[in-house]
Formats: sequence, C-alpha cells, structure tokens
Amino acid sequence: MTGLSATTARWLADGAVLVTLTGTEGSTPRAAGAVMIVSRHTSAGSIGGGQLEFHCIAQAREMLTAQEARRDLDIPLGPHMGQCCGGRAKVRLERATASHVAVLADAEAEARHAQPQVLIYGAGHTGRALAQVLALLPFGVTVVDDREGMFNDLPSSLVLHRLDDPAEALLAAPAGAAHIILTHSHALDYRLAEAALKRADAAYVGLIGSATKKARFAQAFLRNGGSETELARLVCPIGGAQIRDKRPEVIAALTAAELVKALLN
Repeated sequence: MTGLSATTARWLADGAVLVTLTGTEGSTPRAAGAVMIVSRHTSAGSIGGGQLEFHCIAQAREMLTAQEARRDLDIPLGPHMGQCCGGRAKVRLERATASHVAVLADAEAEARHAQPQVLIYGAGHTGRALAQVLALLPFGVTVVDDREGMFNDLPSSLVLHRLDDPAEALLAAPAGAAHIILTHSHALDYRLAEAALKRADAAYVGLIGSATKKARFAQAFLRNGGSETELARLVCPIGGAQIRDKRPEVIAALTAAELVKALLN
C-alpha cells in the first residue's frame, strides 16, 4: 500500500477526514475526483490549494472535534472565498474508515497501471537527473543500464534494470511507451534509437546529443534501411535546441516538459 491510502491507514486511529472534490462548474483549481486527507494537525493530497483547500481543512477539523460523520459543501469560488476562479466546487467530507483505505488503495493501483511508461536508457549524470524529475510526475519510470553500481540513491518508486543488453528492455516495453536514450556509448545509443524508431507504437523517442550526432545517426539509419517517416519521429537533442545550457538538471527539466506534452496531452 502506497500513497494517500497508506497515509489514511496510519491516521485512522487518531481520526481523519477524507475530502473529495465531487463536482465542478466553470473554472476550478482541480477536476472532480481530486482527494485529500485531513488529520487534526496536518493534511496530505490536494483538492486545489488556496482558500478552497484551507476552508475544507477547517471544516474537516470541525468534524473531527464534533465527531461528525459527513458534510457536503457547495462552494462558489468568488470574491468571498478569496479566489478569482469564478467556478463552483462541490466537496464531500467523510470521516475516514478502513473501507475508504481499501477504495483509495484500489484507485491508486488502477492509476499506476494506467500510467504512461517511460524508459530511460543510461544512468549517467543526465539519466539520473531525468529519473529524479520524472519520479515526481504521473509516469511509470524504468531506468536501464548495462553497468554495475549505477542505481545508487535513485527514488524507490523507479523500476531499475541492469541488463547486459539494454535493448531487451526496449523490445519488451509496452505499446505507447516513451524511450529516452542517453547511454555511455554512441554505438549503443544508435542501436537503441534505431530499434525504438522501428517500433511504430512508441509515443516518444528521444536521443541525447547535438546536431552533428543527429546527422550522423540519420545517415546510418537511412543507410540501414530506415525511412524518412520513421526518422522524423526522433527527438534529438532531447530538451530542445533553443537552450544552450547543458547541465544535466536543465536538460532533465526540459525533457520532462517534452514528455508531459507527448504523454499527458
């Protein structure tokens, strides 16, 4: 059990309130279905922040004090709420129970299963920086490297594979996955990029490098029977060519933005 379900389970004994955004009209900070859990002293999750969230936290703590089981709120997000969204939010507040924990756990498992998959080939400086960024986003992330000792201190939510041939992970990847290639070897980069482009079901194929590296890869790819249509799907350099800053953290941030656009749009 992970995420909000685990937090809720820990807080049951002292009392907690599950806050669910059940409906929205107009402009609101979050869509219906957003959830948070409120205890007597802290909270986790979010229904959008700002005064809407502060108001619901206060209401939840009133419920805990009064031993109240449920409240339903219909909140206009206008000037009196201190928010200028102009929409309307319907919120259900319920005293959390073991049944809520089970429902949250099932929803989290379903969400994890539906997450877009991202495979990072290479756990060097940029690969590690990218993995750290993507661990914060709603992706299932796998990091693959052919070297020993490359996965120290990476987030526990990542899937880590040391493979003698990283292409094994690429060929086994699910349809719709994104492939980001930044290994320690140009030859391995080229082989992985070629294999990824041959997968018509890849949602994103990114190769770290420069205009020169891209040109050399393109020549080899076409010479080996690849098509211009397949080649047009290659993103190289990853993170765009407009920013000249080559620090791993900068490349990682820009690449993460590309993946959000490609996979969550």
